[in-house]
Amino acid sequence: MVIFGPEGCGKSAFLRQAAEALGEFGYDVVYVDAAHRDFVAYTDVAEVARRLLDAASDVSGLGQLKLAYLAVDLAKELIGRWGKKKVAVLVDEVFQAVGLDKAGIYVKSLLNLIEYPPRSYEKIVVIVVTSEGVTREEIGRHLWAELRPMWNMPREGFRQLYDKIPGPKPPFEEVWRWTGGNPRMLGRLYSSGWAVGRVVEDVVREKRLTAGFVVKWRKWLEEAVEDPEALWAGDVPEELIKELEARNLIVYNMYDRDPYFWIDQPPPERDPELGIGKNVAWQTPIHREAVRRALEKV
Repeated sequence: MVIFGPEGCGKSAFLRQAAEALGEFGYDVVYVDAAHRDFVAYTDVAEVARRLLDAASDVSGLGQLKLAYLAVDLAKELIGRWGKKKVAVLVDEVFQAVGLDKAGIYVKSLLNLIEYPPRSYEKIVVIVVTSEGVTREEIGRHLWAELRPMWNMPREGFRQLYDKIPGPKPPFEEVWRWTGGNPRMLGRLYSSGWAVGRVVEDVVREKRLTAGFVVKWRKWLEEAVEDPEALWAGDVPEELIKELEARNLIVYNMYDRDPYFWIDQPPPERDPELGIGKNVAWQTPIHREAVRRALEKV
């Protein structure tokens, strides 16, 4: 299964919890966060943790790539060399490390663990998470994985997180309108002293919303900040859609809101206040506001 969704929506937290839960259910688990060169190993095979540590400690610039492929190799060895019957391999933000052109091949190598194992097994769980929308198309066309979206936190769960933040803070409804339930944006707002403008300016820089980008796509961007569904119209250049996905500003071609298709609770069918349309949504209201701010500057 490949899970995709907005940056900071909770995919990594979900994966870490899944790793712990699967370990408690008797799985030998290899969890790798390639982007941050981090890992967790729930197994009695000491060599697994040692090899993961060696890869994560690599200072040659290849540490991320080594971790990505080592997760596959170790899962294979747990089944074949050490005879484990229940194995889980969980990989976080791996496609930046292996490259978009190899994303499909990487997913196929994980599928091969299930379809062509080195030895008989009882169960294998394979989950990959990514925030990169452009990767979804590359993986989806091969039918090598189930693709499932995850959205930002639902209101009540987000309120519990908000309540745990210490010190003075704006009313919950204001924070909800800024973040749309995105826990990372909540953290950024708290760190900035609740200065929304500072966070928006940071996103403008991070997403490279330059004058050239704005001038080139102004017509469609102006419509999209008012209603993201405008990007679903037939006259919108495909190049713009790919740019917005590559910069992790929007989620395009949203799934049916049937909970079956989603990890956790799906977003509403439409919420203009949060920038959510039926087929297209801004990743968070702050992403939309960053584009609006860039339009105002040019």
